[in-house]
Amino acid sequence: MARKQSKFIRRIGVFLLSVLLSVSLTLILQWHQVQASSTLHSQLIQQGRELYQAQRYTEAVNIWQTALKAETNVLSQAMVLNYLSLAYQELGQWQQANQTINSSLDLIRKSAEIKPAKLILAQALNTQGSLQLAQGKAQEALNTWQQATAIYTASGNVQGRIGSLINQAQAQQALGLYLQARKTLVQVEQVLEQQPDKQLQTTGLRSLGNIFRLVGALGDSQRILQRSREIASNISKHELSQTLISLGNTAYAQGNKETALKYYEQAAAIATIPITQIQAQINQLNLLIATGQGQKAANLATQVQQSLTNLSPNRTTIYASINLAKSLMQVSKQPEPSAKLLATAARQSKSLGDRQAESYALGYLGGMYEQTQQWSNAQQLTQQALQLAQAINAPEIAYQWQWQLGRILKAQGAIKPATAAYEVAFTTLKSLRSDLVAINSDIQFSFREAVEPVYREYVALLLNPGVSLEPTQQQLKLARQVIESLQLAELDNFFRSACLQGQIVPVEQIQQSDAALIYPIILPDRLEVILSLPQQTLRHYATKISQNEVEQTIEQLRQNLEKPYTTPEGKTLSAKVYDWLIRPIETQLSQTQVNTLVFVLDGSLRNVPMAALYDGKQYLVEQYSIALTPGLELLGPRPLRQSQLKTLVAGLTEARHGFNSLPNVDDELKAVESEVPSQVLLNQTFTSSALQKQIDSIPFSIVHLATHGQFSSNVEETFVLAWDKPVKVNELKELLRSRNQTTSEPIELLVLSACETAEGDKRAALGLAGIAIQAGARSTLASLWSLDDESGARLVSQFYKELATKQVTKAEALRQAQLSLLKDPDYRHPIHWASYVLLGNWL
Repeated sequence: MARKQSKFIRRIGVFLLSVLLSVSLTLILQWHQVQASSTLHSQLIQQGRELYQAQRYTEAVNIWQTALKAETNVLSQAMVLNYLSLAYQELGQWQQANQTINSSLDLIRKSAEIKPAKLILAQALNTQGSLQLAQGKAQEALNTWQQATAIYTASGNVQGRIGSLINQAQAQQALGLYLQARKTLVQVEQVLEQQPDKQLQTTGLRSLGNIFRLVGALGDSQRILQRSREIASNISKHELSQTLISLGNTAYAQGNKETALKYYEQAAAIATIPITQIQAQINQLNLLIATGQGQKAANLATQVQQSLTNLSPNRTTIYASINLAKSLMQVSKQPEPSAKLLATAARQSKSLGDRQAESYALGYLGGMYEQTQQWSNAQQLTQQALQLAQAINAPEIAYQWQWQLGRILKAQGAIKPATAAYEVAFTTLKSLRSDLVAINSDIQFSFREAVEPVYREYVALLLNPGVSLEPTQQQLKLARQVIESLQLAELDNFFRSACLQGQIVPVEQIQQSDAALIYPIILPDRLEVILSLPQQTLRHYATKISQNEVEQTIEQLRQNLEKPYTTPEGKTLSAKVYDWLIRPIETQLSQTQVNTLVFVLDGSLRNVPMAALYDGKQYLVEQYSIALTPGLELLGPRPLRQSQLKTLVAGLTEARHGFNSLPNVDDELKAVESEVPSQVLLNQTFTSSALQKQIDSIPFSIVHLATHGQFSSNVEETFVLAWDKPVKVNELKELLRSRNQTTSEPIELLVLSACETAEGDKRAALGLAGIAIQAGARSTLASLWSLDDESGARLVSQFYKELATKQVTKAEALRQAQLSLLKDPDYRHPIHWASYVLLGNWL
């Protein structure tokens, strides 16, 4: 999928300030040498390199500009222009970066007959590719890096080939080409394992491990970094310490804080370079704070602060100071040490001409004053930081200060200006939506801490515009759009790629007059609900209840729904959620003769089936057809005609890959066959390749997978089980969408039976919504928990019978199937019928 150009500017190797400091993501730049016009010019070029590597970019630019003016050798000029482009990128001077790399390429192509020109061209192409990716031109970047790879391969330059292949993988990931990115990275691993140069091998494997972490393949990241560690142990303490930091970062991403802490401690103990030791210690410090080891954290913070004073200022040391200042704010009640560190960092950044670092320093200093409620200073510093971020066209920094400015204004009671600031922050984040997933940092900043609150706090302002003021229709519509944007951003963050594709239409344009759209929004102090009824203005209502109580209630309700017997507590909890969502609008729903309720669920509410909500006498499904949608837009919705019921059915009855047998799947598949025309893949015939072959060869409108599967908030743990392997969600996407090459028609219905949400994962249903979107099907029918008796087969059989024999919507077919079990005394409890939910098009 081609990505539209955006203002999001980032280059491989640019450091993103995050909770954890990281080591270099990709291979170090190759400095190709050509004969300069004089020894003096060669010295200037080399001096510029040293300044660049010391992160003194402005000084490097000045030196290289001097060298360029006096240089007469065409290839030397091209090389220096390339170096200048790299430095301009680091400084956020994107126009100059583009101009210099284009000039470099022009000179190189005019000198094609000169022998070193090829390698200089490859390096310039790598630089151009990084600019293209930064500007949202992922396909162009991929093409450019493929050219660089071809040159490096032909010339036998292994390091250059490895680096350009890693770059290709990042572009493929940005394009959503998950399997291609994985194949490219596997190719890199194979090249590295054959590499006799142990230094290149360990740095290359470390870079590869970091990339695997970036794309969410944490198991592969850990395995490859362990290999890098083995090699580094025999060649260099410096390399080993850097690899240990990367291992710590991966362990942290896996949620293994204690393991990560040990890696950071080891890295700090053996580091031979002061800044590497400090990076490891700051990562260690943040984890000590996170695990409640306050005294150890305070002692380590003092040690790190002393070490930092001995280092010359550059970008890495400045960011270390900023991170240390943030940590000190958490371990010390005195703001002075943090303020001093941040003020010093701001001065140093300004003297180096590093506006990015200066923006961070001033912004976090403003944030410190926000915490101490010194509003005037907080606002002034935040505005200065914002101006700097905008000056270097860095929206990924700017939105943080726009959000901070909104918080500061809100705290002072300036609701209108605060709302305006939040609107700008939201607009900036929306423009970054597809780019947040392609951030080239070792550890992405926490989505839940640094992105999600912007949306929720903005919605809270829109729905409460002032004392005794009700939100306008425009504010209600905007609040609804903001929550949709949050859900899409969540899914993008989950998949590490922008995932909503295809022909989409707004929900309210669907020719279906009997559906009510319900949008619950979980805020820290209340549960807001926006209601859209056919041909009526939007309404909203709220329940004053904490987010924590909402989540606890939902978790307890889910546990009760999965019990094999009805409990008074379960019905009480179900009625409580009914009172929040449905009770206030019972009259309006009955007056408008609504037949279908479509929920756009938020947060933990996704983990329970709305069909099981209880009004004290009956379940919600006894009154309405029910569907879910991940957002306000659907993939080309239309009814499923009886002539379109050709079905590909695949399932497992036998135990595979550590999962138990599913004996009732055989009955389920036979039930589907008896109701609709079907092609069946059972057990050994249900392999990932066989599934793809069938989908490619025959235009099935329904794909039914009756097998173990899991939905999780971790993309690596979201899968369905085939005979040959677990098919992860991104691979499933590739399998199901492969037929788009031969037909533009999407699958009408994807059925995922015997699947379940991951135990203990409060955001597990995110994986279900992700599969529904990634599969490219108009509708997805899936089970929130797996059934181990015949009720699942009975429900599925009745669902297909309704579709095949009656002119009903998918939502109504599901309702009738659920009611058929609900009316049976043996299956009345929700565990038997409530687990199935319909996502997407309900027609």
